[in-house]
Amino acid sequence: MTDYQEFENPEELLKAKQRERKLRKGKKKQSFLKSMLRFLTGLSIIFGMYYFSTLQGWYLPQDAFKNTASPYVQIVNNKIVKTSKIQGILKNEEVPRLPLYMASLNDLKYKLMSLAPVESVYIRRYAFPARILIIIRESTPVITISPDEKVKPVAAFTKEGRLIIGADYLPLPEEYKTIRVLSYGNKGDDYRKWDVNKVREIEKIAKYVETFSHEKIEYIDMRNPNDIYVKIKTVPVRLGQPDANIYERIKRLPSILPQVQKVKGKVKYIDLSWEKVNYLKLE
Repeated sequence: MTDYQEFENPEELLKAKQRERKLRKGKKKQSFLKSMLRFLTGLSIIFGMYYFSTLQGWYLPQDAFKNTASPYVQIVNNKIVKTSKIQGILKNEEVPRLPLYMASLNDLKYKLMSLAPVESVYIRRYAFPARILIIIRESTPVITISPDEKVKPVAAFTKEGRLIIGADYLPLPEEYKTIRVLSYGNKGDDYRKWDVNKVREIEKIAKYVETFSHEKIEYIDMRNPNDIYVKIKTVPVRLGQPDANIYERIKRLPSILPQVQKVKGKVKYIDLSWEKVNYLKLE
C-alpha cells in the first residue's frame, strides 16, 4: 500500500491511485487468465484421455476369435493340445467390447485350463493394434496306455495323475519319452480309475527295473493287475503281485540276468513272482 503522506501534491496523489487501480486490474486479469488456462488444460487432458481410450487400437476386432488366421490372437507353447482345439474354444467366446486393458479374459483362461493336458494359461495383452498372446503350459506325460504292444497308445497320464485321452491329444509328440503300459481298461485293470499314486507306483517300478537290469523298459504289462510283466531288451520279467515286496524281488535281477545267456533254448521270461525262488521259464 502506498503511503499517501509522501505526496503533498494532489496531482501526484491522483496518479498514484490510478497506478494502484491499474496494478490491481492487471493482477485480477492475470489471475483470471491462469484460472482459465488451468481449466482449459484440465479439460484438454480429460478430453485427450477419453479420446485416447476410445482409439480402435485398444479394441479387438469382433471377428478376432472366429478367424483362425487372425493376427490378433497368437497361441504358443502348446505341444499336446492342438491349436485347432484351442481355436474351437475361442470361437465360442464373445470378443470383449471394452478396451482390451479393461476386459476380463478369466472365463477364456478357465476354459483352456479345463483341457486335460493344460497345467496353466497366461494371456498377455498388447495394444496398437490390440491383440492377445495365449501362452499354454502343459503337464508332462509320463505314462502311455496301449491295449497291446502292437497298438498305438490310446491314453496317457501326466506326472500329476491327469488322464489324457482321445484323438485331440494322441499320439503324443515324439519328444516325450514315456513309460508304456499295457492295459485293456476293463476286467479289473481299468486305467480310468488310476490316480496320481498309481502313476507314481508305476514310475517307481520302471525305475527299479531299469536300475537293476541296466536296460530300458519296452513296456509294462498290467493287463492282469495281479500278475505284472515287464519287457526289457534281453527278456520279459514276471514280477507277479504289485505288493510291498515287489521292489525286493526286482533287486534280484542282477544275479539272474547273466544266466539267460547260458541257458540252451529260448527263455520265455524270468520269473520273480516268488519270494525266495528265481527261475527261468523256457518256451
